[in-house]
Amino acid sequence: MTIEEMNRIKDSRGYSFTQLSDYTGVPVVTLQRIFSGNTKNPRKATLDAIEKVLEGDESKYFGKAYSYEQSSVIFSDRGEKLSELAESSPSYGSKKNGEYTVEDYYALPEDQWVELIDGVFYDMTAPRPVHQIISSAVFNTIYNFIRSNKGDCIPLYSPIDVQLDCDDRTMVQPDVVIVCDEDKIRDRVIYGAPDFVLEILSPSTRRKDMFIKSEKYCNAGVKEYWMIDPKKRFLIVYNFTDEDVTPEIMPLEGDYPMNIYDGKLRIDLDEVNQIIERFSK
Repeated sequence: MTIEEMNRIKDSRGYSFTQLSDYTGVPVVTLQRIFSGNTKNPRKATLDAIEKVLEGDESKYFGKAYSYEQSSVIFSDRGEKLSELAESSPSYGSKKNGEYTVEDYYALPEDQWVELIDGVFYDMTAPRPVHQIISSAVFNTIYNFIRSNKGDCIPLYSPIDVQLDCDDRTMVQPDVVIVCDEDKIRDRVIYGAPDFVLEILSPSTRRKDMFIKSEKYCNAGVKEYWMIDPKKRFLIVYNFTDEDVTPEIMPLEGDYPMNIYDGKLRIDLDEVNQIIERFSK
């Protein structure tokens, strides 16, 4: 069955991706990437599970049509082949959104770029060039300031996994972070809340970054949270160390100080606006 045929049957039955995920056991983000064509070579087991449901009675397979088969190949957390020992990969067949863990996150195929928040997978699209250029410009300013002042804090930029709550239900990938407690920097994650977080908003992440993640960052102990909105040309700043957590919203003009450095580190918003003008075409 081709992807086009699957799409037609899915639409004719009125399935949402959430419903199809429930029936097949395939994660929602995987289904979205397959049906949109973003995943060029889906796993055969995944396609078999989708066909099994679309060709038959969904109630018969509810949540059980798909599970990763046992394999003699062991892969690293991001897909590199490591060894040929006998081992079975994690099964997603019995899980729904809200039940996924960090173990499931690391077991996803390499071409699936997601965040895990409170057991729910959120799909992430590849950042546009303007997104990455803004991120690099802000990171370079932070890095140069810390280096010139011989500071102890460490700036990092995406892709970097942040195990925000130090539990197994949340893993996020901010665009830029500053970590002042070196003990939080582990082998493959930032374990705990960074001191500063920057997110650059995109159409696919706007609501998540503005609402879900702002609350998560506040509760986890992030001191300062910035959001740059390239579409509306605004900077949104939360100073979570202040009793008044009302966000400040300002146009991308002039420069703006970072609270965690008592205003001594300032980000050039004119430069950010010029990047948007130049590369948002």
